[in-house]
Order: sequence, then C-alpha cells, then structure tokens
Amino acid sequence: MSRGVVILFAVACGTAVANVYFAQPLLVAVGHDLAMSPALVGSVVTLTHVGYGLGLFFLVPLGDLADRRRLIVAQLLLLVVALAAVATAHTAAILLAGMAGMGLLAVVTQTLVVFAASLAPPARRGRVVGLVTSGVVVGILLARTVSGLMADLAGWRSVYLASAALTALLALVLHRVLPRHNDAPPTSLRYGQLLRSTITLFARERLLRLRALLGLLIFAAFSTLWSSIALPLSEPPFSLSHTAIGALGLVGAVGALAATMAGRLNDRGLSQRTTGTALALLVASWLPLAFTRSSLWALVVGVVLLDLAVQAVHVTNQTLIYALHPDAGSRLIGGYMVFYSIGSATGAIAATYLYTAAGWGAVCALGAAISSLALALWALTRHSIPDTTESVLFGQGRLIERRS
Repeated sequence: MSRGVVILFAVACGTAVANVYFAQPLLVAVGHDLAMSPALVGSVVTLTHVGYGLGLFFLVPLGDLADRRRLIVAQLLLLVVALAAVATAHTAAILLAGMAGMGLLAVVTQTLVVFAASLAPPARRGRVVGLVTSGVVVGILLARTVSGLMADLAGWRSVYLASAALTALLALVLHRVLPRHNDAPPTSLRYGQLLRSTITLFARERLLRLRALLGLLIFAAFSTLWSSIALPLSEPPFSLSHTAIGALGLVGAVGALAATMAGRLNDRGLSQRTTGTALALLVASWLPLAFTRSSLWALVVGVVLLDLAVQAVHVTNQTLIYALHPDAGSRLIGGYMVFYSIGSATGAIAATYLYTAAGWGAVCALGAAISSLALALWALTRHSIPDTTESVLFGQGRLIERRS
C-alpha cells in the first residue's frame, strides 16, 4: 500500500470512531432541545457505547466471512443513515435509536484496521497498524473538541450533519480506492460458527488472552484520565471553559502520533521491549498528572506520556494478535476490542466515583495502580510467552520469524 492509502485508512478510522464521542459535550444542548430528563440524556452516551460493544462482537467478525471492501462501504453508508437520523431527530426515541445504531456501525473502524493489516506486507505491518491506529486515537481525542466548537457555531445538529457528509464522501472514496480482492480467502464457517470460533480462539491462544488483558488495563488507565480530567480543570484555580478543556485533546493527539514509532519497533522484532518501556512510561505519567492542580505544564507532560504509552502498547497488541491467525484477523481484533470497551467503561465509572468521594489525588492513585498492575503482568509473563513477529528477508522473498 502507498502511504496515501494508509493515511486514508487512518482518516476513515478516526472519522468513524469520533461519532461515538461527539455527544459528550453536547448533552446539555441535546436535552434542552428535545426536552429530555437528565437521566434520559445520560442514556445517550450509554446506548452509544452499548451499540459499539455489540458491534465489536457481532459485526467485526464478518470481516472474516465477507468481502471486506464491500463490508466497509456498506457499513459506512448505513452509518450515514444513522447519523442523519440523529441530526434530524425531533423525539427522544428517534435520537436514542439513532445513537445506538451509530455506535453499532462505528465498529467499521476495526474492520478498517484489520483490512489494512491484511494488505500490508509482513515487514511493514507494524508501522501500517501503528499509523492507522493513530487515526483512531486522534479521532477519539479530537471528537470532543470538534463537536464543542461546531455546536457553539451552528448548533449540535450540525455536528452529525457534517459527520454524515464526510462519512458519505469517505464511503465513495474507499469504494474506488480499496482493492476488490483480498489475499486471504473468506472462511467457510457459517455466521453462528464464526461467533463461536471467536470464543474458541480465546480459549486456545494464551498470547491473545494476555494481550487482551493488557488492553483492558491500559484503556482503564486511559479512561481514568480522560473521563475525569474536566472536573479539576473546570474548578478553581483554573476554571477553564469547555472549549479550553476540549482543546486538551490536541495535546493528547501529539502523544498518539508520536507512538507510530511503536509500529516500526514491532517490525524489527522488538515487541517485548516496546511493551515494557511503554508500560513503564504509563506508570511514570501519573506523577506529573498528580500535580495538575498546581501546574498545567505538569498536566501536559503527563497527558503526552500517557497517550504515547497507551498507543504504543495498543499498536503492539494488535500487531501481535493479528499475526497469530491472519485468516481470523477480524475475529481476533474484534474480540480484543471487547476488552478495550470493558476497560474504558470500568475506568470511567471508577474515576468519576473516586473524584466525587476523594478528589483528584485518589484518581491519580487509581490510574497509577492500574498502570502498575499492567507492568507487573507484563514482567511476570514476558518469558513464558515469547512474542513473535514476521518480517520479510528482502532479496530472497521468504519469511523468517523473529523473536523479541
């Protein structure tokens, strides 16, 4: 694949996953516009994430059964319909149904990641996955900033109308650009067998279970920060506006983009070193974050370190998991991302509760504890399960296995 096509994959991933997070700064405006109670407004985010979790298990595995190009284009077009329904909703019922459908279809992001990995040569697979996954993280981090700014300028409905238009354009471009045939033949399994085989893969592959558990822990730490950081920043001594707090996502995006180096390190067979170094950075990031109330610069340093670390481990996880069974890539990545969702939800709930009960210091202690647990898990298992990556021995046209 050319670099331009890889960047197109990254843009499409970021655009799709951003839809899951647009609503967070818009809840007050949406509730006022549609006369929704606070409890009902809160269910907007919940339903979106429930839809996303269901899509990870029920839709992403279809990438191993159907033509991925057609599947991606079809899901993007259906996503346009869901976005249009949200943008034009005049009742709470239509809005909530649209949000659930939008979350369900946003998992096209994972199908794009798997398709990009399948198209990349083994020697460049890590850097391709790294770049495409960076698009996912940037989309997550910038979604709140973009939606807040657009809502201030043109109302909350403009966010979803603009996203629908961009998604439709991406569907057209991807339809023309993506290859019509995939090297990996579709599986002969039926849909029910396909879903059961996802569970079977977890039972059989210890490396998959380990990396999924690491994924759960790093995204619990990630969510611990990002679900609660607005609380101390909106209070004295800073009392920042929602727009200013949303702009913090730009800082996190710098760390996410820098983590594309993790893909290159994986291609060199350094997956274990990359994981260990990144997890150590994740633990260390909570030290400057603990000084957030007294220094915004400490917050910036902590955010960059945390996002760099999380992205590096996430890229490494996906690269190693896909290499286990490329013919089952969609099932492997979909199953792994279920753990991501569990970690994100757990971190968000725990951080919000702890901040209310004990303050920002307790949130940082929780984040450091989760990060330390992930580092300990890696240290205890790194010799029992050697991670393997495939690279091409250039000039001879054959694959060799490299152990980190």
